[in-house]
Amino acid sequence: MSTPIQAKAALVSVFSKEGLEPLIKKFHELGITLYSTGGTEKFIRDLDIPVVPVEDITSYPSILGGRVKTLHPKIFGGILNRQDHEGDVAEMEEYQIPQLDIVIVDLYPFEKTVASGASEQDIVEKIDIGGISLIRAAAKNFKDTLCVSSVDDYEEVLELISANEGTTTLADRKRFAAKAFNVSSHYDTAIFNYFNEEETVYKASYTQGKSLRYGENPHQKGTFYGDFDAMFEQLHGKELSYNNLLDVDAAVNLMAEFKDENPTFAILKHNNACGVAQRATLHQAYVDALAGDPVSAFGGILIANKEIDKATAEEIHKLFCEVVIAPSYSEAALEILKEKKNRVLLVQKPVDLPKDQVRSCLNGVLVQDKDFITDSLKDLKTVTNNKPTVEELTDLVFASKICKHTKSNTIVFAKDKQLFASGTGQTSRVDALRQAVEKATSFGFDLKGAVMASDAFFPFPDCVELADKAGITAVIQPGGSIKDQLSIDYCNEHDVAMVMTGTRHFKH
Repeated sequence: MSTPIQAKAALVSVFSKEGLEPLIKKFHELGITLYSTGGTEKFIRDLDIPVVPVEDITSYPSILGGRVKTLHPKIFGGILNRQDHEGDVAEMEEYQIPQLDIVIVDLYPFEKTVASGASEQDIVEKIDIGGISLIRAAAKNFKDTLCVSSVDDYEEVLELISANEGTTTLADRKRFAAKAFNVSSHYDTAIFNYFNEEETVYKASYTQGKSLRYGENPHQKGTFYGDFDAMFEQLHGKELSYNNLLDVDAAVNLMAEFKDENPTFAILKHNNACGVAQRATLHQAYVDALAGDPVSAFGGILIANKEIDKATAEEIHKLFCEVVIAPSYSEAALEILKEKKNRVLLVQKPVDLPKDQVRSCLNGVLVQDKDFITDSLKDLKTVTNNKPTVEELTDLVFASKICKHTKSNTIVFAKDKQLFASGTGQTSRVDALRQAVEKATSFGFDLKGAVMASDAFFPFPDCVELADKAGITAVIQPGGSIKDQLSIDYCNEHDVAMVMTGTRHFKH
């Protein structure tokens, strides 16, 4: 009797009643007997639909403040019995256990309760016991039972039941069993992560996955696991690719450094900033960010910390870019930017981002805290006789923020809150510096009076010497080399100011 099965009875026990009414009415129309508990039972009665209280089967009331309602052999026997097993069928008759063909359960909202900042007592009470047990039992016995474990599936179940007059196939039931085990495993992972403080165990669960056109290259499969729509509203454009998403992630993390500051615009390519500027208007910030490297900006990711207006949109429209991100857009700006049908326009919503970074490594994963330290004026320790000016200090902090989000080894040049150039991802810090000098020169920047940021210390004075000769007048670096004094001595001898932060910002 594995397929098909005509449903004759259903157990319904849910926390949220949203979307449940049409399903209950259809069950009643099809003559399916309904069993239920507590609030769900009342909900069904209020629809003037007959319902059998679970207590009538178990001969036990709901006890312990509702902690125990369905945990009883007559309930689980009705779910777990094998209809093609002679012994099971005989015991069902002997103990007068009703057959339950459909089980609908919506678990207590554990994750939402944790996110709300509720007390531990309230959180513990939202750990579902009966519900999770019903889900696992019904999913295990998918040969004979349809398990509906989420409100998100009610509409699909309604269509299925309506189209087939209450009949389900083995393929249907097995598909819903997979959904159920996804729900139960995610639920248990969330509970473990809430309680875990000591075990060196990594558990992660994402219930939403989106297949991408391909991965980093066309021959690689790609999938994004996460709730993209919770973080962005896509107003226009094509579907985002694997590489787009990586660049969007890099852009969001960089702009978070300038969230509440004056109008700031950044342009990124291959996860690195090729242009950043902060100005009195967003339009000017964009123009100056683009000037940082108009060549690399082609096909890049653009991000702003303020609403994009018409003037800024008109400038952006001249550039071929993949994605534009902003907290909002004016109507006039949208009208202009939507003229390119594939250009992706995203509105970034204010959501909390994960506090961990995870990446595959060897036969496992590496997990680390995100780098939440942002160098600020209070962190700077002047180590040279020559002290940086107020303007230089402002630029040093600006350059440090960009440096933190640029691939190591990196060197960043900046002046007047504008990225002049950067050397990225080099195996030698000297090579990174030379690359930055060459780029700045090629785009017509005069480095005289500019500042330099380094993501790690200088083991030798060669970097500060090259920077000084290029026109750099102030340097920010973490310090920590046993030869720090060599770089300090050079700066003292050539009137270059240097500050140390004590914090390294490697990005591999």
